[in-house]
Amino acid sequence: MAVLLKRLLHPRRPPEALGRPLRRREASLGTHAGPAVRVRFAPSPTGFLHLGGLRTALYNYVFAKKHGGSFILRLEDTDQTRLVPGAAENIEDMLEWAGIPPDESPRRGGPAGPYLQSQRLALYAQATEALLKSGAAYPCFCSPQRLELLKREALRNHQTPRYDNRCRSLSEAQVAQKLAKDPKPPIRFHLEGEAPAFQDLVYGWNRHEVASVEGDPVILKSDGFPTYHLACVVDDHHMGISHVLRGSEWLVSTSKHLLLYQALGWQPPHFAHLPLLLNRDGSKLSKRQGDIFLEHFAAADFLPDALLDIITSCGSGFAENQMGRTLPELISQFDLTRVTCHSALLDLEKLPEFNSWKVSFFKPHPLHWGRGLSGLEMPVAGRSLGFPGRLHLRRLVSDETQRRQLVGKLQALVEEAFGSQLQDRNVLDAAYVERIILLRQGHICHLQDLVSPAHSYLWTRPAVSRAQLGAISEKVDIIAKRVLGP
Repeated sequence: MAVLLKRLLHPRRPPEALGRPLRRREASLGTHAGPAVRVRFAPSPTGFLHLGGLRTALYNYVFAKKHGGSFILRLEDTDQTRLVPGAAENIEDMLEWAGIPPDESPRRGGPAGPYLQSQRLALYAQATEALLKSGAAYPCFCSPQRLELLKREALRNHQTPRYDNRCRSLSEAQVAQKLAKDPKPPIRFHLEGEAPAFQDLVYGWNRHEVASVEGDPVILKSDGFPTYHLACVVDDHHMGISHVLRGSEWLVSTSKHLLLYQALGWQPPHFAHLPLLLNRDGSKLSKRQGDIFLEHFAAADFLPDALLDIITSCGSGFAENQMGRTLPELISQFDLTRVTCHSALLDLEKLPEFNSWKVSFFKPHPLHWGRGLSGLEMPVAGRSLGFPGRLHLRRLVSDETQRRQLVGKLQALVEEAFGSQLQDRNVLDAAYVERIILLRQGHICHLQDLVSPAHSYLWTRPAVSRAQLGAISEKVDIIAKRVLGP
């Protein structure tokens, strides 16, 4: 950090390009976008993957695959204090389980790695050096106490808290004096007076005058880790990202990011901000909601295709809303120009079988996530859409190979659910189990239905106490003798 700051006051000039990015041409939304399309899903491993994250990842995946491009997973782990153990592995596990695995990722590697931001600190330092040399960035020596006072004063006056850019005007002598006492200060980006306008592929033309609303943002912290604003710009550039499809909460920040691209002399990607997936009441999905995490659906043996079907049916981006779409159909039907600005509502309270998720008969080991897992029903999102799980179940049953897998799974469910109650082990015979599946496929939503108490007669003999029979008829002994014989 101190080495970088010694070069602060060079004359302002456009910085040289940092490193050699992946070759790409300007990609369009047309059918000829070809291999130039590179998109990324960049979650923070501060929690496990939930439905909102899956929806963003899915839109990136289907867009890339429709245009013959690449889908990249990059983990933004620069906030080391908030990392959740196992979250990084869970995110990639769940993408693979959902059937939308990345082409490049921390696990798979790739030409633009490493794919963990904590392993890319040299690139952020290099970009910061260029910004310092050109005068587009400067060190900030304000104490946390002063910044807190600024915040409190703004709130007291009913204003938006913002940094007052005090350290922007420090002289060379003042900077040198302060560096002697604090050699590793955070670095702030000098916001220009006028932000460039940009055409978002969903929201149309936008311009956000961030300099008049915000103070100069920190782009590199004193520990050498970048903030989101610098990291996403640097990584998208070096990874050759052609299109950034991310949540609409980042729309306002895009002007700030474009100023960074401009200051670094880089060509920005195309931006498309996706409407959010919200709760029924319009509130944002929260990581505190345990029922929205993908691992719950996977552990309860829900079918990934049904899950993808539902989260797209409650939103936009396709020619029409319909149930039963497979992943190949989602890819062929996806049209980014059809994505609207309206948020999609996920109404979990109306979903059938919701309470049954808490009990699962099959819990795959994290190392064994894969498309072989099959479940049959995922909750209906947004509005009443029937039972997509039933549609996907019938598709599985119609395929002989998939049907054999269902038979094996149902045999295991029966064994676990009833165990020693199975007086006749012939009920586990593959032919019998297959016949049950074929007969009941149009009446169940997921495989666990067939081991519910309502279907126990398929596997065990009914047991009725004498007291229950006596309540029905006083002639219980006579009836029993005639039924059972001598």
